Amino acid sequence: MKVADPLRIGLKLSQDASIETFRTVWRIADEARFDHCWAMDHLASIGGIGDDRPIFDGWELLAGMAVATQHVRIGLLVTGITYRNPALLAKVATTVDHLSGGRLEFGVGAAWAANEHEMYGISGLDHRVGLLSEGLQVIKMLWTQERTDFDGRYFRMRQAVANPKPVQKPHPPIWIGSGGQLTLRLTARHADVWNASGAAGAGLETAVEWSKRLDEECSAIGRDPNEIRRSAQLPAGDDPAELVDRLSRYHQAGFTELVVMLSGGSMPTAKDPARLAAIVAEKVLPQLRQPSRSER
Repeated sequence: MKVADPLRIGLKLSQDASIETFRTVWRIADEARFDHCWAMDHLASIGGIGDDRPIFDGWELLAGMAVATQHVRIGLLVTGITYRNPALLAKVATTVDHLSGGRLEFGVGAAWAANEHEMYGISGLDHRVGLLSEGLQVIKMLWTQERTDFDGRYFRMRQAVANPKPVQKPHPPIWIGSGGQLTLRLTARHADVWNASGAAGAGLETAVEWSKRLDEECSAIGRDPNEIRRSAQLPAGDDPAELVDRLSRYHQAGFTELVVMLSGGSMPTAKDPARLAAIVAEKVLPQLRQPSRSER
């Protein structure tokens, strides 16, 4: 894939950290002019650290992030469609878009954490692709129409109102995290950005292969694949030079929205996420902002 868009870099702190650490990372992301800053949407911690480590509500973190920052765009990678009715999700997202002055990136996915659905009695995981399909339709309708009527298998709306509308028109950019063929089809239809998730995010070679599959899904419905930017999340690691090289290789492969993770996924939480964020801001971000870095 040809690199058609400039490289944009984000920071992500998602779990196993204090509120003060979150605030510090947000400040660093804003002052250093990272392009975006992220949290995630889970009820229990994920990855090798176990499920009982501290984790805050993702959308309320975003509300805090919105008022604590002025420049950086903000979002969740990603919010799970099974956790909320789409009308509620549309309303919460609109509120954050207003709080931030139109800086929300709306990340959404089909959800996957079986342990959360079991421990909290949350239904829908077996139908998550259908829920995501209908949920995306409902959310976009609520964001753009004065009244919404929808009669689906999972959701029904009757003359539903949703005011105010988002600041961003027609709506905030939609990021879809997907790593399966069915969700990739939804990505082709609805997304502004695809985030390589699950199996698709296992490594650069795999991500590139799935990106080609997304091209094919776009072509099947008559959409230009270049309309969808490509995104990946990469652990920060402990070697700034190696991280610069890793991010540059992803950019060369066509991934223009890259997120540096300080916690979450399968990685252990950084011992000092705020200090690591400062190192990335000082030693990694300037290198990536150099002209033609991705073409070297």
